[in-house]
Amino acid sequence: MKFFSFVLVGSLALLAACNQSQPSAAPPSASAPTPELPYLTNAQPRLQTIKLFVGAQTLVTELAMTPQQLATGMMWRTNMPDGEAMLFVFSVPHRTSFYMRNTKVPLSAAYIDPEGVIQEIHDLHPLKEEPVEATSDNIQFVLEVPQGWFKRHNISTGALVRTQFGDMKRSFTFKPGR
Repeated sequence: MKFFSFVLVGSLALLAACNQSQPSAAPPSASAPTPELPYLTNAQPRLQTIKLFVGAQTLVTELAMTPQQLATGMMWRTNMPDGEAMLFVFSVPHRTSFYMRNTKVPLSAAYIDPEGVIQEIHDLHPLKEEPVEATSDNIQFVLEVPQGWFKRHNISTGALVRTQFGDMKRSFTFKPGR
């Protein structure tokens, strides 16, 4: 019995030591979203990129795909170079709306259906928080570019957007329930 007590006490001491050696959770960083904010409180780092083809134009495009990336978007960034973009990828088509909270860069946004066809193009003005709602409930992608980019490149509604991997459906597949 003495041996069992010794083993039990030793095991508990070892377990306590193991628990103490685990790093404690770090306090949330300044960039972590707070419980009431789904977005970061500063500019998010550059996201994974993909090449998009819009008409005859090629864009190096960051992909916003997670809830946090989607909610943060271009907030707090200071520029978007010509030839670059951000694509917001949603798992299902819906009636979306975009606004410019904490966004100082003037942008144009194309609302795109699941087939990759531009349905609407809107200019978004810095810091304007009034949502710009889609007229369609069949929008699965939103492409943000520097304001005026679509006009400068003669791209309008009906234009097809493709990726380096092919059409939008093939490039972005979602499992049911996601």
